[in-house]
Amino acid sequence: MPMKIARYLGQHGEVLEGVVDGDEVHEISGLDAMLRGGRRVGGKKKLAEVQLQPWGLGRKIVAVGRNYADHAKELANEVPKSPLLFMKPASSLIGHGQAIVLPPASVSKDVQFEAEMAVVIGKRLRKASDAECAKAIAAVTCLNDVTARDIQRAEIQFTRAKGFDTFCPVGPWVVTDLDWSALRVQCRVNGVKRQDGNTRSQVFPLPKLLAFICAGMTLEEGDIVTTGTPAGVGAFQAGDTVEVEVEGVGALRNEVRAE
Repeated sequence: MPMKIARYLGQHGEVLEGVVDGDEVHEISGLDAMLRGGRRVGGKKKLAEVQLQPWGLGRKIVAVGRNYADHAKELANEVPKSPLLFMKPASSLIGHGQAIVLPPASVSKDVQFEAEMAVVIGKRLRKASDAECAKAIAAVTCLNDVTARDIQRAEIQFTRAKGFDTFCPVGPWVVTDLDWSALRVQCRVNGVKRQDGNTRSQVFPLPKLLAFICAGMTLEEGDIVTTGTPAGVGAFQAGDTVEVEVEGVGALRNEVRAE
């Protein structure tokens, strides 16, 4: 059965892990318990009372560009013949409820949302087959690949455009045992739907994508791989609220503010 696993701050600032059950989170033993097996230790809190934390801290975040043909078309780009990879730094991570901070207008005037399904790797992968990669997917989550589009257009590399602090919201939690092959992916800005796609439309299905990545770059337990965005991307402004929703996971919500 699918299980929602959240990371959140304890009363002393420590990162805890817990099972989400309705409007409560039940603490489980040991960080990465979702990946290694853990048990409930009895403590529980209301979700509204805890500060949720993103998965991926201290891990690699590998991303893929133009993995939906309709998104490639809207940006006037060709669909790549092999996966187009880039990475987002761990310093760009924020969790559900934390603010996306826009850089000054002198740096970027066009910061955009990109709703994506991301996965957590549960087993070390190196030169693995598609089937081995499929079995190594530990959990699914929501990710917003925030992008300074004007910088992306101006520079050959994606790193700066996608790597600003707060440009990688992840959450609100991860879900185990979820069929990732045909999940609806949506984005809403101030409650208005802006993106609505499905992972079955990806150019490179997830197992093939993971196999391509690990052919040259070892994927470690706990790494995050995000899988591209459907059409409908656009800019947001300070004061907006952006929601990324992946079917079966829930909605990742972040407000936007100026630096």
